[in-house]
Amino acid sequence: MGLGLIVIYAIGPMRVNVLNSAYGLDYNEQYFFVHQAISVALALLAFAFMFKFPYEKIRKWAKWLVIIGLGLSALMLVLSWVGASIVNCQLGACRWFSLGPLSLQPAEILKLGLVLYLAQLVAQFQENGRLVTMSREFWLPFIVVCGLSLFFVVVAQKDLGTGVSILAIILAILFMSGIPMRRFLLVLAAVGVAGILAVVSSPHRLERLMTFSGEGDENSSYHIENAMIAIGTGGLFGVGIGNSVQATGYLPESINDSVFAVMGETFGFVGLMVIVICFAILLMRLLKTAEGLQSERSLVVIGVFAWMTAHVVVNIMAMTGLIPLTGITLPLLSYGGTSLLIMSGAIGLCLQLSCYTGREVRNESISSGRRLGGAYHSSRRRSA
Repeated sequence: MGLGLIVIYAIGPMRVNVLNSAYGLDYNEQYFFVHQAISVALALLAFAFMFKFPYEKIRKWAKWLVIIGLGLSALMLVLSWVGASIVNCQLGACRWFSLGPLSLQPAEILKLGLVLYLAQLVAQFQENGRLVTMSREFWLPFIVVCGLSLFFVVVAQKDLGTGVSILAIILAILFMSGIPMRRFLLVLAAVGVAGILAVVSSPHRLERLMTFSGEGDENSSYHIENAMIAIGTGGLFGVGIGNSVQATGYLPESINDSVFAVMGETFGFVGLMVIVICFAILLMRLLKTAEGLQSERSLVVIGVFAWMTAHVVVNIMAMTGLIPLTGITLPLLSYGGTSLLIMSGAIGLCLQLSCYTGREVRNESISSGRRLGGAYHSSRRRSA
């Protein structure tokens, strides 16, 4: 977060100049830095709160977080239809509530709610051994909650990037639940069909796919071309902080979705590798924590792992031209309050749960199958 704050301090004024010139705004040069600094402070508080507040109390909010996330998404859809000013719509997509100087993205609340709710739902049916059966009590709420979540995010909000991260949470928790592989493959096939329909039914997604395949026009490839120029310009060690050219207006969303490309220009290939390694270490620690936890707590950490992995992998691959361009933030580094706040809270929760990992894990806990946790831990600890 500190690194992201430094970069936003350097390129924020450039972004302000672009917006002021294009839309006749009157933002102060440090507008984005000040807002991000406030977001970082709140994110650290959220991290500390989720680390210290007992998980047994947090888990009771799982259903309410899902309901709040879905309710706010539905409200935003209705308000966007009537043209309410409280809904922030950009490029035909309505994803945020504008609350004066603050903004709120319901999809981020929904992600955390899904992690907690699905972990509880799966763990409940793991314990009574009914997960291997086609139990309506499990599949009905699972399909309804996941279906509504994807509908509001992918269809209503036209946010395929966020939809990918939600889908990663759902599939990761389901995969690690221990359901028969045949059923998991059926779910995967259904997701694949839905994904194809989501792409072919949307002109702008088809355009991005055509651009990726090399058949798009010059305007459609503008974003990815400038992202590649930024990374290429950085060379091995970068042009240095404050010397970015692409951030002056050439590269769209330079402080949000495209921050990885700007960091490539600023810090070079070596700097990008350091950032990737830091993410890899964090993600591996999350997996290590999940291995040492029992059912529900393990699935919560797996959900957060999948959530963060989807953001990191999709953002980096999109900015380097390895997949079609899609809008998704780089965790902890991109500009944005709600995303930073919720992600930091989720990491704080995982840190709390890591205090309950076993001291020793027998070999069979890894080799016996996909299900993490269970009665494999010879002893447990709780740090002071």
